[in-house]
Amino acid sequence: QMMSQAEGQQRDLIRSIECLPVSGHLTSLDQDLLMLKATSMATMNCLNDCFHILQLQHASQQKGSLPAGTTISWLEPKISLANHFKNGAAQNFPAEINKPASVREEQSIAEPCQLTREPEEINPDEELEDICDDKEDDLGAVEEQRSVILHLLSQLKLGMDLTRVVLPTFILEKRSLLEMYADFMSHPDLFIAITNGATPEERMIRFVEYYLTSFHEGRKGAIAKKPYNPIIGETFHCSWRMPKSDVATDTGSNFSAHSPSEQVTLSKDLEGQTDLDYYTVKFVAEQVSHHPPVSGFYAECVERKMCVNAHVWTKSKFLGMSIGVTMVGEGLLNLLEHGEEYTFSLPCAYARSILTVPWVELGGKVNINCAKTGYSASINFHTKPFYGGKLHRVTGEVKQNTTNTVVCRVQGEWNSVLEFTYSNGETKYVDLTKLSVTRKRVRPLEKQGPFESRRLWQHVTESLRDGDIDKATEHKRALEERQRNEERLRAETETPWCTKYFLKEGDGWVYHKPLWKTVSAVQTQQTDTN
Repeated sequence: QMMSQAEGQQRDLIRSIECLPVSGHLTSLDQDLLMLKATSMATMNCLNDCFHILQLQHASQQKGSLPAGTTISWLEPKISLANHFKNGAAQNFPAEINKPASVREEQSIAEPCQLTREPEEINPDEELEDICDDKEDDLGAVEEQRSVILHLLSQLKLGMDLTRVVLPTFILEKRSLLEMYADFMSHPDLFIAITNGATPEERMIRFVEYYLTSFHEGRKGAIAKKPYNPIIGETFHCSWRMPKSDVATDTGSNFSAHSPSEQVTLSKDLEGQTDLDYYTVKFVAEQVSHHPPVSGFYAECVERKMCVNAHVWTKSKFLGMSIGVTMVGEGLLNLLEHGEEYTFSLPCAYARSILTVPWVELGGKVNINCAKTGYSASINFHTKPFYGGKLHRVTGEVKQNTTNTVVCRVQGEWNSVLEFTYSNGETKYVDLTKLSVTRKRVRPLEKQGPFESRRLWQHVTESLRDGDIDKATEHKRALEERQRNEERLRAETETPWCTKYFLKEGDGWVYHKPLWKTVSAVQTQQTDTN
């Protein structure tokens, strides 16, 4: 009875606040009132959860123990999030005729499956070195929009899935999530150097070194901003050119020299490149599913016969004063010269202090395994404890599973300095802030297809660069509205979504023409010819 009475009083409080005028001496967006609204909602949710736990405890005392399989879980949110908000306020968009031409264009692009869904071969020679430098270093907007965040927080619940929640536009980065995955490849020299390792042990250690250096450049600045949620069917293409002299080799290793039989052209990508003084790493990503949101990405270096394929499902949850993102999925690195496959997972990400100056940290345990060689790596991304402790700390070890021997240990910060200690006693330090970053190469907007990330989001990006949040929100809403309409149409006509570059295999997604299939086909053809 007391809980019911408190809930009723809390509902009356929220109703009283929301009924206040939007302007004047005391408004519904007053920061103190919004804080009261948010804290009262959080308090009631916590009380409900505690009451639920007490009921389970009381029942267990009566029966002697909890029933088998019983779990204590969070209750459902009390407030519906059916209404979408534009920076915290209900949206009232102008009539279609008053919308900018760019917005009408975003809404009128044909249904993706009605466009050509045949895979497109991107010519790296058409790509130009990227000149965009959108560093996310503007902290002022967060303080200015604090009331908007409070308004949003007052409607969320601990543990709530944020997949379908429309977040304020001002917290967005000026790039798509698909491009963010590409930015993890900003050290192609370290990526290519993996296959140059002389032994399985050295190759595993090189992969761990590359893996740990990839996250720093994936983040644009210190502030925790969110990349655009990719539209289903959205793609991103780019490549890197890496001078061969800049790629680490191994003394005494012949892996960089090909035998005559290996000089056979593997694909059209390799034609005419045997005498070039650089390697080319190509990258493609595609949003293959909307619910759940799943992205597939693939990168390859044909000359070094290596490729990586991964699929990631991003699951976001509200954790109070932070937001957690779990990266569900798996990646596979294939070194065809050695016949080795390395499976790996990704850490969780957290946006902390979302009411003040938000920042990002990584957390969780990831594993890297190579079944053929028996080497594995276990890496722990440590979240900062409540009191004391360092930020962004990471520790890990590489071991040979057969003998259970640790051959390398690593410690440090994933965005600063890493220390690698090897079994022979040697120590190496890697300062990530001083590592050279290779700029990716991207086709100009006018040569991109309508569903390539930069062209698709260009009006949102331009508006964010200009600081016009309202206009950016309108363009973003037009894209999301079109996606919802297309999804509804497919459901009504029972038309399955058709992907362009990735195929569903079991629980994962695989690039339609991975290098391991291309090389296998060439080798089979050679055998038949001989």
